Amino acid sequence: METGALKRKAAQIRMDLLRMIHRAGTGHTGGSLSNTDILTSLYYRVMKIDPANPKWAERDRFIASKGHAVESLWCILADRGFFPKEELETFSRFGTRLIGHPNNKVPGIEMNTGALGHGLAISVGMALAAKRDGRSSRVFCLMGDGEQAEGSVWEAAMAGAHYRLDNLVGIIDRNRLQISGPTEDVMGLDPLDDKWSAFGWHVVPVDGNDVDALVNVFEAAPEVSGKPTLVLAHTVKGKGVSFAEHVPKWHHHVPNDKELALALSELSAELGSLEQIKGGQA
Repeated sequence: METGALKRKAAQIRMDLLRMIHRAGTGHTGGSLSNTDILTSLYYRVMKIDPANPKWAERDRFIASKGHAVESLWCILADRGFFPKEELETFSRFGTRLIGHPNNKVPGIEMNTGALGHGLAISVGMALAAKRDGRSSRVFCLMGDGEQAEGSVWEAAMAGAHYRLDNLVGIIDRNRLQISGPTEDVMGLDPLDDKWSAFGWHVVPVDGNDVDALVNVFEAAPEVSGKPTLVLAHTVKGKGVSFAEHVPKWHHHVPNDKELALALSELSAELGSLEQIKGGQA
């Protein structure tokens, strides 16, 4: 998918996840909006996957270590055909497979996540297994920035460098907000780039809401042989909804009817602008 189509798809996914959260009355809105461009770039352009054969041995793996921001992932997996789109209407209902964190009973989900700090360690194991099995698979692990306060993240970072896992790509959704406020107030993280470099990773800062830039970074990895890649994706929490951007309460705020209508109006306008650009290029 070319980058213009990726931008349009990201706007559509944001609209879908807002409707889903509103309908369910629960969800992690801000982080799902911030990571949408990352997931859209991976699932529609970069990753080697087959929705008709989700257990294909040569597939690339994606681990949502920040599992609470699952809403964008559910919408993308449905749109890619891993399960019927109609199932999105069951999100967070009693008995559903589509719970508030990734659930590996759903095709396309590699592991259950939720408790922060575990996804990178599992990803290290998957990347090491691919190396030892002689597979070309890459492993992508999306982490939150607040998650960087977990010690297990840094144990896994050491292991990834030690085993020279250049088929491993860690991604930090660096929106600088977590449930209890700005990350630098809760537990200072900067300079994250220097810290990951010191742990032996090749660090690439990028605008995490720019699909052109994201695609270039993901497709180039690994740029350094024998080193895992850390994509430091600078994003906006609540991206795409003006009154949600940079607002801490939108971490898990559910839009009411008025807020949903306003948000969909903004995203529809953005989608319309992108469609006009598409038409002008045709």
